Amino acid sequence: MTDVVNPKEVLKKYFGYDSFRPLQEEVINNLMDNHDTLLLMPTGGGKSLCFQIPALAKEGTALVISPLIALMKDQVQALKANGVEAEFINSTLSYTDINAVKEKCRKGILKLLYIAPETLVRMRDNFLNEINVSLIAIDEAHCISQWGHDFRPEYKQLQFLKEKFPSAPVIALTATADKITRKDITTQLQLAESKVFVSSFDRANLSLTVRKGVNSKQRMSEIESLIRKYKNDSGIIYCLSKKTTESVAQKLNAAGIECAFYHGGMEAAARTNVQEAFIRDDVKVIIATIAFGMGIDKSNVRYVIHYNMPKNMESYYQEIGRAGRDGLKSETIFYYNIGDLIMLQQFAQDSGQRELNLQKLKLMQEYAEAGICRRKILLNYFSETMTQNCGNCDVCLNPPKYIQGTLISQKALSAISRMDEKAGFNMLINVLRGSRNGDVLEKGYDKIKTYGAGKDLSFEMWQSYLMQMLQLGLIEVAYDDGYSLKITEFGKQVLFGKSDIHFVQVTIKERKETKVKEPKLKSIVTNSQPEGVVLFEELRKVRKNISARTGFAPYIIFSDATLNAMVTYLPANENEMLGIPGVSQNKMNKYGKEFLEVINS
Repeated sequence: MTDVVNPKEVLKKYFGYDSFRPLQEEVINNLMDNHDTLLLMPTGGGKSLCFQIPALAKEGTALVISPLIALMKDQVQALKANGVEAEFINSTLSYTDINAVKEKCRKGILKLLYIAPETLVRMRDNFLNEINVSLIAIDEAHCISQWGHDFRPEYKQLQFLKEKFPSAPVIALTATADKITRKDITTQLQLAESKVFVSSFDRANLSLTVRKGVNSKQRMSEIESLIRKYKNDSGIIYCLSKKTTESVAQKLNAAGIECAFYHGGMEAAARTNVQEAFIRDDVKVIIATIAFGMGIDKSNVRYVIHYNMPKNMESYYQEIGRAGRDGLKSETIFYYNIGDLIMLQQFAQDSGQRELNLQKLKLMQEYAEAGICRRKILLNYFSETMTQNCGNCDVCLNPPKYIQGTLISQKALSAISRMDEKAGFNMLINVLRGSRNGDVLEKGYDKIKTYGAGKDLSFEMWQSYLMQMLQLGLIEVAYDDGYSLKITEFGKQVLFGKSDIHFVQVTIKERKETKVKEPKLKSIVTNSQPEGVVLFEELRKVRKNISARTGFAPYIIFSDATLNAMVTYLPANENEMLGIPGVSQNKMNKYGKEFLEVINS
């Protein structure tokens, strides 16, 4: 049992922070009161602390269920660096090592045990009966839902947890889940009385850029320029296929840029070596398929590039979320072309959930082609409304022409309402344009008041404006109700004249010919003074040396944000160093003097 039970004191002692991030304290208090919890928080938002702190403050061992070996190792390393008793059980351990971990649990030494779902199920009738479970954290909880983007059958077996441990609170955590997936998570895990916490999905430090129709030669030129701008920083380039990862890596190496590739076709040992080199900052640039990055808490990734189109918004959001986890400014660039779209459409056609995957791909396509603030679209996908433009995406930096869109929206919203929210996009457009389509007449939609109210707009223009309505959060698609359109609370405000909206002006000619200007990329400056830049690099060298000595990843020792704070505030002694965010007492004792020596010199 830790000698500190107050969550804020635990935060300071073990993690080196004086205050919680938004929503963390409320979630922690909910768990401390033994209430089940569903938490949606973006990558880099601080989800892990929401169960780690209650685990340290409560009697017993917390079970942390994760499908990712990399995440287990990463988080356990980080906890040990902060003086916390934590271990994992997975396929990388020997039989002897696993028994040693189990014995620590039986004796009540361990505060957190990370374990895979299938391993947990195998131990349900023996080992789990022998330990005192303080709480249960289920990470990547979207994996349990058939509506999620990464459904995994083994997660279905976790339903036994509430029955076996009725007094232990359960927290399900995910960075990516729409409304339907959230509902399914609570149902599958039998969290009927759980409280749902939804953090803001806005990662304001990430710039969002889409580059359309860029040929491969120009694309490689742009990528090389970006990498050279961030020559001392880490970055990830995501590709659609194994072949493309190797091809891009070969081109970059030929251009004098040291990098490595990573994909599922490689030997396990080779993948592990690449991942470890990236974590240790030995390799700065990784070209990878989406298999890379899951569960890696590397905080100092300064850019994420999608060389090819992501298959859905959840994957895209999760992948760009691996940039800027330390809160410093970072860049994301997505290259979009019709070839990738056709390939992904074929993948969706051949998948087990054809309609769902095609619909999600369509939303990804519309995001890429949109002429409104990209952050608004991204946040709205996760049911968060943003009223102002972000000013940190390519659309905001190169704004298109806008028109008053309230009346157009009201026509569509009125038609949706009069059709009892049971129609999809095509039916709605046919009704608005006064079509004599057989389905329209059969359902009697030609009798409603808004039939033909939008005949002045072409079918294609209605498609664009309805997509903007979806992106702005006026309507949503109910995948579990025949893909019908539903009016949101914000949509009701617009329908009844309580809010005005504006659309990007659309003509078919403009949609075909308009080109997005290449954005000017902004660099990160850690300190505006030359000596500050020099000191930052010297602190990085100290961190790298400690990493080599201890085996901990550099960012686990101190994040770039913590080093940046040292440069800014120049702590001169232990007391001042403990005031730097991210410097815990344990890290001060182990590493603090080495950093103070460099700062004072």
